[in-house]
This record gives sequence, C-alpha cells and structure tokens, in this order.
Amino acid sequence: MEPVIEMKQLMMSYGSQAVLRGVNLKVYPGQIIGYIGANGAGKSTTVKIVLGLIEQYYGEVTIFGRDIRAGVEYKGRIGYVPEAGDVYDCLSGQEYLTFVGDLYGVAPEVVARRAARLTQLLGLADSYRARISTYSKGMRQKLLIIASLIHNPDILFWDEPISGLDANSVMIVKEVMAGLAHQGKTIFYSSHIMEVVEKLSDRIVLLHNGVIAADGPIAELRGAGVDKSLHDIFNKLTGFRGHKEVADEIISLLVT
Repeated sequence: MEPVIEMKQLMMSYGSQAVLRGVNLKVYPGQIIGYIGANGAGKSTTVKIVLGLIEQYYGEVTIFGRDIRAGVEYKGRIGYVPEAGDVYDCLSGQEYLTFVGDLYGVAPEVVARRAARLTQLLGLADSYRARISTYSKGMRQKLLIIASLIHNPDILFWDEPISGLDANSVMIVKEVMAGLAHQGKTIFYSSHIMEVVEKLSDRIVLLHNGVIAADGPIAELRGAGVDKSLHDIFNKLTGFRGHKEVADEIISLLVT
C-alpha cells in the first residue's frame, strides 16, 4: 500500500530556533493518527507545512505520491480544523459554508444539501442563517468541523476538534472519525487530552524536540504486559515527571 503522506528529513527553523530536526513519517489510508507533543514540539508547524502555509522548510513532503511543491491541487482533498480557527463573523453559517464549498469547487446544490443536513445533525439548524458573531465557542467549532467535511476530503487534519463541544456532539465526532477511517480516509488528530487521543487513535506519533520519539499503536508503545496510559508514556518520553511538585508549589504560593 502506498502512503498518502510521506515526510523525509523534514526540517524547519524560526531564525536560530530549530523546530523540526528531521521528521520521517509515512501515513497510510484509513489510519487515525494521534499526533501529540508538548507545546513547541513542532506539531502545528508540521501541519502548516503539509497544508502549504509554510514554504521555507528543508526535506521532502509528498501527498498522494506528489511533492507538495509541485502544485496546490492536493489541497482540494484535505480538510482542516485549526486549534484556534478564525471565521468571518459578518457572515451567516449558511453563507460561510457556501463560501467554503465554492473554494473547494463543490457544486452549489451539493453544498446546500450537505450543509443543511449537517447543521441539523450537529444541532446548528436553528442558527444556520444567523450571523457567526452570535455563535458560542461550541457552535463555531461545529461550523469548522462541517466546513472541513463539506467537500468530502481524503485527509483530515483536526487540531483539538472537540474543544467546546457538548457531550453528545463529542460522541458524534468520535463515531464520524471511526466511520471515515473505515472508508479509507486518513485523519491526523491532535489534542492535549491524552485519554481522548488514546481511545480514538489506532496509531500514536509523539513529537519531541523536533523529532519523532515514538510511533505505533498504543499497545506497542506500552510494551508487552505493561499497563501504562498514554499520559505515562508521554511523561516518560518527554522526561517531565514533576507535575505533583509544581502543583504543590502553586498551591503553597496562594497562602503565603
């Protein structure tokens, strides 16, 4: 099976600060990748390079077998939910989804049909024609998720997609991810909530100091017969174990 995404010796620096130090990764159809790492590890930089938002990098990135420097056509097959996504507050939800569908070249009648039903399924029907400026955080998040799906992409990059969602919507999103993966879609899922990543992902990729420190199914990362959570594995590989000490000091400062 050919990878849908391949990175070879991917390197990127901001001035003198190296962020990616040689990332090598192959991702295959139907995989849900839990892409994790501490703040500053290079997760967002990696995704922005793949999306073509950062061009000044070293190494090679291929999507669907073609180097991303060769053209932008591949972007039409990718959906993206950023961690802090900006939407056009002056538009209604309907206008925004129509705009996104048009960017991806989806026929207007198809966008209208999908958007109307998707907003209904995710509980946005009553606000579909309201200005986005009136939306809550959870409503905006639902809109971003719908926008990432409206063109039926083959690859999804979802960064903290369930942030702000109610419990029922979270369960729906989890089922959507599983169903899309079953259809052969590839999903990059990034979150700081380790329990969610552990449950949703069939492959974990841990980025640490600009390189991949771990890559594999959670059972493989645990090791035979070892009952460790992803949080434990993360702490071990990143070398931080002082959570209790830091918390104790924070609490003690409040009473001094």
